Amino acid sequence: MAIQSKNPATEELIKTFEELSDAGLSAKIAKADEAFKSWKNTTFAERRDLMKKLGAYLREHAEEISMLQSIEMGKTVATGPANVLKCAALADYYADNAEKILSHEALNMEGENYVEFDPLGIVLAVMPWNFPYWQVYRFAVPAIMAGNVGLLKHASNVPQCAEMIEKTFREAGFPEGVFQNLLIGSAKVEQVIRDPRVMAVTLTGSEKAGSDVARIAGEEIKKSVMELGGSDPFIVFADVDIAKVAGMAITARMQGNVGQSCISAKRFIVEKSIADEFTKEVVAQISKLIVGDQLDPKTNVGPLATESIRAGVEQQVNESIAKGAKIEYGAKRFSDKGYFYMPTVLSNVTKGMPVYDDEVFGPVMPIIIFETEEQAIEIANDTPYGLGSSIFTKDVERAKRLVPKIDAGNVFINSVVKSDARAPFGGVKKSGFGRELSDYGIKEFVNIKNVSIN
Repeated sequence: MAIQSKNPATEELIKTFEELSDAGLSAKIAKADEAFKSWKNTTFAERRDLMKKLGAYLREHAEEISMLQSIEMGKTVATGPANVLKCAALADYYADNAEKILSHEALNMEGENYVEFDPLGIVLAVMPWNFPYWQVYRFAVPAIMAGNVGLLKHASNVPQCAEMIEKTFREAGFPEGVFQNLLIGSAKVEQVIRDPRVMAVTLTGSEKAGSDVARIAGEEIKKSVMELGGSDPFIVFADVDIAKVAGMAITARMQGNVGQSCISAKRFIVEKSIADEFTKEVVAQISKLIVGDQLDPKTNVGPLATESIRAGVEQQVNESIAKGAKIEYGAKRFSDKGYFYMPTVLSNVTKGMPVYDDEVFGPVMPIIIFETEEQAIEIANDTPYGLGSSIFTKDVERAKRLVPKIDAGNVFINSVVKSDARAPFGGVKKSGFGRELSDYGIKEFVNIKNVSIN
């Protein structure tokens, strides 16, 4: 089966890649296995030097690297390079901190006792298209700094981005086999996970994909980390600066990616006394966004990544309108050519509507009204997901009091949810398990080994 690269704004087929044969796939796994035998014995200093070169390469070629993601999945050229620079900062963070994080931890016991952290081996990553660089580097950088080697099964609509990632590791001087891209479809993922040389798997993607991959990893008794969907609440209390928070709400929803992000705010839970004014302000600001060609620097909103994604968003919006949601702005396609959908604001949103109940992976802002703190928390938690969340209020002590009541892996007070190399990232409920980034993330794929000397 061919793997295709297509421009979502023009629907033009750019390039076609042939899928790896079974023999080719086996050869890549064998190369990774051989590479691990020597890579695990390298010093942190050796790894650090190479990782610093990777960061430098990403900075030097940020524009070129970013252009591929704009062409393949529609990220605007105005926001794309920042994603690449974020990956460079990630490489620097772990280059500077991995040795300290993974140093021996002394235990307060009789005799000499400590914990050491040893690499596991080959880690397979099954990654999505929406942040085609960041999602991959945030697995690969800490895993490789810990002494593991990585295999990437990227989303089939971003093969050029996947090839570019392997190139960056090669250009930085990493040994052959330490990081490899696998040009395979989803049907071959199970084959890789079940290979006895593969020791762990991490997936960022849909709930169904996570369930399938976690099941196979469980059957093989292999470590897995799952970062899945989200339906993040964005709670707005009446004491806020409405114009300012409305702008932040749009930023939180769009995330520079037309709302195609697991940590995009997806449900805007607004105190009743300001709901009408807040909604009008959101419409006033969102209507100024420029929708169009993602390769135009003036564009704020590019296309969705695929026609199936647009059709899904459209269906969720139309079903919600049929059940009583009111169109405040948008709710339609932008053009006949390309996978565009207008930024959309819906009011009168209630439970039972798809835009309330389900994750919407597109530029849709449903406004949901609450009257009491208890009701705000009830609505926030009324989802099978638990990834990110935001609370906006001038009363920070009130927000801090509400934090333990929110079922989410991330709570941001008066700011937009984002990931950072220095902080743990992940979710609860059907948003997955395990953590990425920070000390917690690099320790997901190591053998936490107790050593006791008497």
